[in-house]
Amino acid sequence: MGGFGRYLAAALAARVASEGMGMAVVLLALERTGSAAHGAFVLTAWLAPHVLAAPLAGAAAARTARPRLFHAGALAGFATAVAALTVLLGRAPVPLVLAVAVLGGSCGPMVTGGLSSLITALVPAGPGRDRAYGWDAATYNAAAVTAPAAVGLVSALGSAGPAMAVLAASGALAAALAATFPYEDQGAGPVPGAPRAGLGAGLAALWRVRELRAVTSATTLGFVGIGSLTTVSVLLATELGSPGGGGVLMTAFAVGALGGSLTVGRITSVEPGRLVRWALAGTGAALAAAAFAPSVAVTAAVFALAGVCDGPLLTATLRIRARYAPDGVRTQVFTLGAGLKLTAASAGAALVGIAADAPAAALLTGIAGLLLAAALLHALTVPREPAGAEAAGPTELSAGSATASAGPRTPEGP
Repeated sequence: MGGFGRYLAAALAARVASEGMGMAVVLLALERTGSAAHGAFVLTAWLAPHVLAAPLAGAAAARTARPRLFHAGALAGFATAVAALTVLLGRAPVPLVLAVAVLGGSCGPMVTGGLSSLITALVPAGPGRDRAYGWDAATYNAAAVTAPAAVGLVSALGSAGPAMAVLAASGALAAALAATFPYEDQGAGPVPGAPRAGLGAGLAALWRVRELRAVTSATTLGFVGIGSLTTVSVLLATELGSPGGGGVLMTAFAVGALGGSLTVGRITSVEPGRLVRWALAGTGAALAAAAFAPSVAVTAAVFALAGVCDGPLLTATLRIRARYAPDGVRTQVFTLGAGLKLTAASAGAALVGIAADAPAAALLTGIAGLLLAAALLHALTVPREPAGAEAAGPTELSAGSATASAGPRTPEGP
Protein backbone atom coordinates (compact mmCIF):
# COMPACT_ATOMS: atom_id res chain seq x y z
CA MET A 1 0.00 0.00 0.00
CA GLY A 2 1.46 3.35 -1.06
CA GLY A 3 1.80 6.41 1.15
CA PHE A 4 -1.52 7.92 0.08
CA GLY A 5 -3.27 4.55 0.38
CA ARG A 6 -2.06 4.28 3.98
CA TYR A 7 -3.20 7.86 4.53
CA LEU A 8 -6.73 7.07 3.36
CA ALA A 9 -6.90 3.99 5.60
CA ALA A 10 -5.69 6.03 8.59
CA ALA A 11 -8.06 8.91 7.84
CA LEU A 12 -11.04 6.58 7.54
CA ALA A 13 -10.16 4.75 10.77
CA ALA A 14 -9.67 8.02 12.69
CA ARG A 15 -12.87 9.57 11.38
CA VAL A 16 -14.90 6.46 12.12
CA ALA A 17 -13.76 6.82 15.75
CA SER A 18 -14.63 10.51 15.73
CA GLU A 19 -18.03 10.15 14.04
CA GLY A 20 -19.10 7.32 16.33
CA MET A 21 -18.40 9.19 19.56
CA GLY A 22 -21.62 11.22 19.54
CA MET A 23 -23.86 8.19 19.65
CA ALA A 24 -21.61 5.90 21.68
CA VAL A 25 -21.04 8.34 24.57
CA VAL A 26 -24.76 9.01 24.98
CA LEU A 27 -25.63 5.30 24.81
CA LEU A 28 -22.94 4.39 27.33
CA ALA A 29 -24.03 7.12 29.75
CA LEU A 30 -27.66 6.04 29.44
CA GLU A 31 -26.70 2.42 30.05
CA ARG A 32 -24.56 3.07 33.13
CA THR A 33 -26.21 6.10 34.72
CA GLY A 34 -29.74 6.09 33.32
CA SER A 35 -29.24 9.68 32.16
CA ALA A 36 -28.68 10.72 28.57
CA ALA A 37 -27.95 14.23 29.88
CA HIS A 38 -24.79 12.88 31.54
CA GLY A 39 -23.61 11.72 28.13
CA ALA A 40 -24.49 15.10 26.62
CA PHE A 41 -22.25 16.86 29.16
CA VAL A 42 -19.37 14.51 28.37
CA LEU A 43 -19.90 15.01 24.64
CA THR A 44 -19.88 18.79 25.13
CA ALA A 45 -16.57 18.50 26.98
CA TRP A 46 -15.27 16.39 24.07
CA LEU A 47 -16.31 18.89 21.40
CA ALA A 48 -15.68 22.20 23.18
CA PRO A 49 -11.84 22.20 22.88
CA HIS A 50 -11.83 21.74 19.10
CA VAL A 51 -11.89 25.38 18.07
CA LEU A 52 -9.57 26.45 20.92
CA ALA A 53 -7.06 23.67 20.28
CA ALA A 54 -7.07 24.15 16.50
CA PRO A 55 -4.51 26.99 16.29
CA LEU A 56 -2.29 25.34 18.91
CA ALA A 57 -2.38 22.01 17.09
CA GLY A 58 -1.76 23.65 13.72
CA ALA A 59 1.17 25.71 14.99
CA ALA A 60 2.72 22.71 16.75
CA ALA A 61 2.37 20.56 13.63
CA ALA A 62 4.05 23.23 11.49
CA ARG A 63 6.95 23.67 13.93
CA THR A 64 7.72 20.08 14.84
CA ALA A 65 10.93 18.61 13.48
CA ARG A 66 9.47 15.10 13.90
CA PRO A 67 6.10 15.12 12.11
CA ARG A 68 5.81 11.32 12.28
CA LEU A 69 5.95 11.38 16.08
CA PHE A 70 3.63 14.38 16.35
CA HIS A 71 0.82 13.13 14.11
CA ALA A 72 0.95 9.53 15.30
CA GLY A 73 1.12 10.76 18.90
CA ALA A 74 -1.91 13.01 18.49
CA LEU A 75 -3.96 10.14 17.06
CA ALA A 76 -2.71 7.83 19.82
CA GLY A 77 -3.80 10.41 22.41
CA PHE A 78 -7.22 10.56 20.75
CA ALA A 79 -7.56 6.77 20.87
CA THR A 80 -6.32 6.60 24.47
CA ALA A 81 -8.94 9.13 25.56
CA VAL A 82 -11.70 7.09 23.89
CA ALA A 83 -10.44 3.95 25.64
CA ALA A 84 -10.27 5.78 28.99
CA LEU A 85 -13.83 7.05 28.62
CA THR A 86 -14.93 3.49 27.86
CA VAL A 87 -13.69 2.48 31.31
CA LEU A 88 -14.42 5.63 33.33
CA LEU A 89 -17.77 6.92 32.06
CA GLY A 90 -20.45 6.25 34.67
CA ARG A 91 -17.93 4.76 37.09
CA ALA A 92 -15.39 7.47 37.95
CA PRO A 93 -16.01 10.94 39.42
CA VAL A 94 -17.57 13.30 36.91
CA PRO A 95 -14.73 15.88 37.01
CA LEU A 96 -12.22 13.17 36.05
CA VAL A 97 -14.41 11.97 33.18
CA LEU A 98 -14.86 15.52 31.90
CA ALA A 99 -11.12 16.17 32.14
CA VAL A 100 -10.38 13.08 30.03
CA ALA A 101 -12.99 14.19 27.50
CA VAL A 102 -11.40 17.65 27.24
CA LEU A 103 -7.94 16.13 26.72
CA GLY A 104 -9.24 13.75 24.05
CA GLY A 105 -11.18 16.50 22.33
CA SER A 106 -8.03 18.62 22.20
CA CYS A 107 -6.59 16.01 19.81
CA GLY A 108 -9.69 16.29 17.62
CA PRO A 109 -8.37 18.96 15.22
CA MET A 110 -5.63 16.55 14.12
CA VAL A 111 -8.27 13.97 13.15
CA THR A 112 -10.01 16.43 10.85
CA GLY A 113 -8.09 19.35 9.37
CA GLY A 114 -4.72 18.20 10.70
CA LEU A 115 -4.81 14.98 8.71
CA SER A 116 -6.16 16.68 5.58
CA SER A 117 -3.28 19.15 5.63
CA LEU A 118 -0.84 16.26 5.08
CA ILE A 119 -2.07 15.64 1.54
CA THR A 120 0.08 18.47 0.16
CA ALA A 121 3.14 16.56 1.43
CA LEU A 122 1.95 13.13 0.27
CA VAL A 123 0.62 13.90 -3.23
CA PRO A 124 2.44 16.03 -5.85
CA ALA A 125 0.76 19.24 -6.98
CA GLY A 126 -1.56 18.90 -9.94
CA PRO A 127 -4.90 17.31 -10.84
CA GLY A 128 -3.88 14.20 -8.89
CA ARG A 129 -3.84 16.24 -5.68
CA ASP A 130 -7.30 17.63 -6.42
CA ARG A 131 -8.56 14.07 -6.85
CA ALA A 132 -6.81 13.12 -3.62
CA TYR A 133 -8.87 15.73 -1.79
CA GLY A 134 -11.97 14.13 -3.28
CA TRP A 135 -10.96 10.79 -1.78
CA ASP A 136 -10.17 12.48 1.53
CA ALA A 137 -13.61 14.07 1.63
CA ALA A 138 -15.10 10.65 0.94
CA THR A 139 -13.54 9.32 4.16
CA TYR A 140 -15.57 11.85 6.15
CA ASN A 141 -18.78 10.83 4.40
CA ALA A 142 -18.02 7.11 4.62
CA ALA A 143 -17.37 7.49 8.35
CA ALA A 144 -20.65 9.39 8.76
CA VAL A 145 -22.47 6.43 7.20
CA THR A 146 -20.64 3.53 8.83
CA ALA A 147 -19.76 4.76 12.33
CA PRO A 148 -23.29 5.27 13.72
CA ALA A 149 -24.41 2.01 12.12
CA ALA A 150 -21.48 0.11 13.67
CA VAL A 151 -22.08 1.65 17.10
CA GLY A 152 -25.77 0.84 16.93
CA LEU A 153 -25.14 -2.75 15.80
CA VAL A 154 -22.50 -3.52 18.44
CA SER A 155 -24.63 -1.90 21.15
CA ALA A 156 -27.67 -3.92 20.11
CA LEU A 157 -25.71 -7.19 20.11
CA GLY A 158 -23.96 -6.50 23.39
CA SER A 159 -23.68 -3.12 25.09
CA ALA A 160 -22.36 0.37 24.52
CA GLY A 161 -19.06 -0.47 26.25
CA PRO A 162 -17.83 -2.78 23.47
CA ALA A 163 -19.03 -0.23 20.91
CA MET A 164 -16.78 2.40 22.52
CA ALA A 165 -13.94 -0.15 22.56
CA VAL A 166 -14.36 -0.62 18.80
CA LEU A 167 -13.98 3.13 18.33
CA ALA A 168 -10.85 3.16 20.48
CA ALA A 169 -9.39 0.32 18.41
CA SER A 170 -10.18 2.23 15.22
CA GLY A 171 -8.35 5.27 16.57
CA ALA A 172 -5.36 3.10 17.55
CA LEU A 173 -5.24 1.66 14.03
CA ALA A 174 -5.17 5.21 12.64
CA ALA A 175 -2.23 6.07 14.92
CA ALA A 176 -0.31 2.96 13.85
CA LEU A 177 -0.86 3.74 10.17
CA ALA A 178 0.12 7.40 10.66
CA ALA A 179 3.48 6.24 11.99
CA THR A 180 4.20 4.72 8.55
CA PHE A 181 3.56 7.83 6.41
CA PRO A 182 6.58 8.95 4.33
CA TYR A 183 6.73 12.39 5.97
CA GLU A 184 10.44 12.98 5.58
CA ASP A 185 10.56 11.64 2.03
CA GLN A 186 7.91 14.13 0.96
CA GLY A 187 9.29 17.14 2.81
CA ALA A 188 6.75 17.35 5.61
CA GLY A 189 7.66 19.43 8.63
CA PRO A 190 9.19 22.92 8.88
CA VAL A 191 11.37 24.35 6.16
CA PRO A 192 14.92 24.82 7.49
CA GLY A 193 15.66 28.47 8.15
CA ALA A 194 12.07 29.59 7.58
CA PRO A 195 10.54 31.96 10.15
CA ARG A 196 8.15 30.31 12.58
CA ALA A 197 4.53 31.31 12.27
CA GLY A 198 2.82 32.53 15.44
CA LEU A 199 -0.41 31.20 16.89
CA GLY A 200 -2.38 33.99 15.22
CA ALA A 201 -0.88 33.48 11.76
CA GLY A 202 -3.47 30.94 10.68
CA LEU A 203 -6.34 33.19 11.74
CA ALA A 204 -4.65 36.09 9.96
CA ALA A 205 -4.44 34.02 6.77
CA LEU A 206 -8.12 33.11 7.00
CA TRP A 207 -8.99 36.78 7.23
CA ARG A 208 -6.49 38.46 4.90
CA VAL A 209 -6.45 36.00 2.00
CA ARG A 210 -9.76 36.71 0.32
CA GLU A 211 -10.28 33.21 -1.08
CA LEU A 212 -9.78 31.71 2.37
CA ARG A 213 -12.01 34.32 4.00
CA ALA A 214 -14.76 33.70 1.47
CA VAL A 215 -14.84 29.91 1.80
CA THR A 216 -14.44 29.99 5.59
CA SER A 217 -17.22 32.50 6.18
CA ALA A 218 -19.57 30.76 3.74
CA THR A 219 -19.04 27.24 5.06
CA THR A 220 -19.21 28.41 8.68
CA LEU A 221 -22.59 30.03 8.02
CA GLY A 222 -23.76 26.94 6.14
CA PHE A 223 -22.76 24.65 8.98
CA VAL A 224 -25.00 26.54 11.40
CA GLY A 225 -27.75 24.93 9.34
CA ILE A 226 -26.08 21.55 8.82
CA GLY A 227 -25.45 21.25 12.56
CA SER A 228 -29.19 21.39 13.27
CA LEU A 229 -30.17 19.00 10.49
CA THR A 230 -30.05 15.84 12.64
CA THR A 231 -32.48 17.22 15.22
CA VAL A 232 -34.77 18.68 12.58
CA SER A 233 -34.83 15.38 10.68
CA VAL A 234 -36.11 13.63 13.81
CA LEU A 235 -38.79 16.28 14.31
CA LEU A 236 -39.78 16.15 10.64
CA ALA A 237 -40.07 12.37 10.57
CA THR A 238 -42.19 12.46 13.73
CA GLU A 239 -44.56 14.98 12.16
CA LEU A 240 -44.81 12.72 9.10
CA GLY A 241 -45.93 9.84 11.33
CA SER A 242 -42.63 7.94 11.60
CA PRO A 243 -40.92 8.76 14.94
CA GLY A 244 -37.96 6.50 14.11
CA GLY A 245 -37.52 7.89 10.61
CA GLY A 246 -35.03 10.60 11.51
CA GLY A 247 -32.18 8.11 11.30
CA VAL A 248 -33.39 7.04 7.86
CA LEU A 249 -33.33 10.64 6.64
CA MET A 250 -29.82 11.29 7.94
CA THR A 251 -28.56 8.00 6.53
CA ALA A 252 -30.00 8.97 3.14
CA PHE A 253 -28.23 12.34 3.39
CA ALA A 254 -24.92 10.70 4.35
CA VAL A 255 -25.13 8.10 1.57
CA GLY A 256 -25.92 10.84 -0.94
CA ALA A 257 -22.97 12.89 0.32
CA LEU A 258 -20.67 9.91 -0.08
CA GLY A 259 -21.88 9.44 -3.65
CA GLY A 260 -21.48 13.16 -4.37
CA SER A 261 -17.92 13.26 -3.08
CA LEU A 262 -16.93 10.21 -5.13
CA THR A 263 -18.50 11.53 -8.35
CA VAL A 264 -19.06 15.28 -8.63
CA GLY A 265 -16.38 15.97 -6.01
CA ARG A 266 -13.71 14.32 -8.17
CA ILE A 267 -14.31 16.63 -11.15
CA THR A 268 -11.15 18.72 -11.15
CA SER A 269 -12.00 20.80 -14.22
CA VAL A 270 -14.48 22.92 -12.23
CA GLU A 271 -12.98 25.85 -10.32
CA PRO A 272 -13.35 24.96 -6.59
CA GLY A 273 -14.90 28.31 -5.62
CA ARG A 274 -17.66 27.75 -8.15
CA LEU A 275 -18.13 24.22 -6.81
CA VAL A 276 -18.54 25.64 -3.28
CA ARG A 277 -21.36 27.90 -4.45
CA TRP A 278 -23.07 25.15 -6.43
CA ALA A 279 -22.86 22.74 -3.50
CA LEU A 280 -24.27 25.21 -0.96
CA ALA A 281 -27.04 26.40 -3.28
CA GLY A 282 -27.95 22.88 -4.41
CA THR A 283 -28.10 21.54 -0.86
CA GLY A 284 -30.23 24.48 0.25
CA ALA A 285 -32.64 24.11 -2.65
CA ALA A 286 -33.04 20.37 -2.09
CA LEU A 287 -33.70 20.79 1.64
CA ALA A 288 -36.23 23.53 0.88
CA ALA A 289 -38.05 21.04 -1.36
CA ALA A 290 -37.85 18.37 1.37
CA ALA A 291 -39.78 20.64 3.73
CA PHE A 292 -42.85 20.11 1.53
CA ALA A 293 -42.46 16.35 0.92
CA PRO A 294 -45.60 14.36 1.83
CA SER A 295 -43.98 11.25 3.32
CA VAL A 296 -40.82 9.93 4.92
CA ALA A 297 -39.99 7.93 1.78
CA VAL A 298 -40.18 10.98 -0.48
CA THR A 299 -38.34 13.09 2.08
CA ALA A 300 -35.55 10.50 2.25
CA ALA A 301 -35.17 10.62 -1.53
CA VAL A 302 -34.88 14.41 -1.46
CA PHE A 303 -32.46 14.22 1.49
CA ALA A 304 -30.30 11.87 -0.60
CA LEU A 305 -30.32 14.47 -3.40
CA ALA A 306 -29.33 17.14 -0.88
CA GLY A 307 -26.47 14.89 0.22
CA VAL A 308 -25.27 14.50 -3.37
CA CYS A 309 -25.12 18.29 -3.62
CA ASP A 310 -23.35 18.57 -0.26
CA GLY A 311 -20.74 15.89 -1.06
CA PRO A 312 -18.46 18.07 -3.26
CA LEU A 313 -18.45 20.93 -0.72
CA LEU A 314 -15.71 19.50 1.48
CA THR A 315 -13.58 18.50 -1.51
CA ALA A 316 -13.75 22.03 -2.93
CA THR A 317 -13.06 23.57 0.49
CA LEU A 318 -9.95 21.42 0.97
CA ARG A 319 -8.69 22.34 -2.49
CA ILE A 320 -9.07 26.05 -1.75
CA ARG A 321 -7.28 25.77 1.60
CA ALA A 322 -4.39 23.87 0.02
CA ARG A 323 -4.14 26.30 -2.90
CA TYR A 324 -4.19 29.59 -1.01
CA ALA A 325 -2.85 28.86 2.48
CA PRO A 326 0.73 30.10 2.94
CA ASP A 327 3.14 27.21 3.46
CA GLY A 328 4.10 28.12 7.03
CA VAL A 329 0.50 28.15 8.30
CA ARG A 330 -1.18 25.55 6.10
CA THR A 331 -1.91 23.16 8.97
CA GLN A 332 -3.27 26.02 11.08
CA VAL A 333 -5.59 27.00 8.23
CA PHE A 334 -6.88 23.43 7.94
CA THR A 335 -7.38 22.89 11.67
CA LEU A 336 -8.94 26.32 12.24
CA GLY A 337 -11.33 25.89 9.32
CA ALA A 338 -12.48 22.53 10.67
CA GLY A 339 -12.80 23.91 14.20
CA LEU A 340 -14.90 26.88 13.10
CA LYS A 341 -17.26 24.63 11.16
CA LEU A 342 -17.66 22.32 14.14
CA THR A 343 -18.36 25.27 16.43
CA ALA A 344 -20.94 26.60 13.96
CA ALA A 345 -22.59 23.18 13.83
CA SER A 346 -22.77 23.11 17.64
CA ALA A 347 -24.35 26.58 17.62
CA GLY A 348 -26.91 25.40 15.08
CA ALA A 349 -27.82 22.42 17.22
CA ALA A 350 -28.31 24.72 20.20
CA LEU A 351 -30.46 27.14 18.20
CA VAL A 352 -32.78 24.44 16.95
CA GLY A 353 -33.09 23.15 20.51
CA ILE A 354 -34.39 26.56 21.52
CA ALA A 355 -36.84 26.63 18.58
CA ALA A 356 -37.84 22.96 18.79
CA ASP A 357 -41.54 23.83 19.29
CA ALA A 358 -41.75 25.39 15.83
CA PRO A 359 -43.08 23.29 12.90
CA ALA A 360 -40.35 21.03 11.55
CA ALA A 361 -41.03 22.16 7.98
CA ALA A 362 -40.38 25.76 9.04
CA LEU A 363 -37.13 24.75 10.75
CA LEU A 364 -35.99 22.85 7.65
CA THR A 365 -36.84 25.87 5.50
CA GLY A 366 -34.69 27.95 7.83
CA ILE A 367 -31.77 25.55 7.34
CA ALA A 368 -32.23 25.78 3.58
CA GLY A 369 -32.24 29.58 3.86
CA LEU A 370 -28.93 29.55 5.74
CA LEU A 371 -27.32 27.40 3.04
CA LEU A 372 -28.62 29.62 0.25
CA ALA A 373 -27.40 32.67 2.17
CA ALA A 374 -24.00 30.98 2.51
CA ALA A 375 -23.83 30.50 -1.27
CA LEU A 376 -24.69 34.18 -1.76
CA LEU A 377 -22.12 35.22 0.86
CA HIS A 378 -19.41 33.32 -0.99
CA ALA A 379 -20.42 34.87 -4.30
CA LEU A 380 -20.21 38.35 -2.76
CA THR A 381 -16.91 37.91 -0.94
CA VAL A 382 -14.79 35.80 -3.30
CA PRO A 383 -12.45 37.88 -5.50
CA ARG A 384 -13.21 38.00 -9.20
CA GLU A 385 -10.58 36.23 -11.28
CA PRO A 386 -9.30 37.98 -14.41
CA ALA A 387 -10.33 36.54 -17.75
CA GLY A 388 -8.31 33.48 -18.65
CA ALA A 389 -7.08 32.85 -15.09
CA GLU A 390 -9.06 29.67 -14.78
CA ALA A 391 -7.74 28.31 -18.02
CA ALA A 392 -4.21 28.90 -16.89
CA GLY A 393 -4.70 26.45 -14.06
CA PRO A 394 -4.89 26.74 -10.29
CA THR A 395 -2.20 28.58 -8.44
CA GLU A 396 -0.77 28.54 -4.95
CA LEU A 397 0.39 31.28 -2.65
CA SER A 398 4.07 31.74 -2.26
CA ALA A 399 5.48 30.52 1.00
CA GLY A 400 5.63 33.37 3.40
CA SER A 401 3.64 35.50 5.72
CA ALA A 402 -0.04 34.86 6.32
CA THR A 403 -0.60 38.43 5.30
CA ALA A 404 0.36 37.78 1.70
CA SER A 405 -2.37 38.28 -0.85
CA ALA A 406 -3.42 35.50 -3.17
CA GLY A 407 -1.34 35.34 -6.29
CA PRO A 408 0.23 32.91 -8.72
CA ARG A 409 3.36 30.95 -8.04
CA THR A 410 3.52 27.83 -10.13
CA PRO A 411 0.68 25.99 -11.86
CA GLU A 412 -0.51 22.82 -10.10
CA GLY A 413 -1.17 21.14 -13.41
CA PRO A 414 -2.37 21.59 -16.98
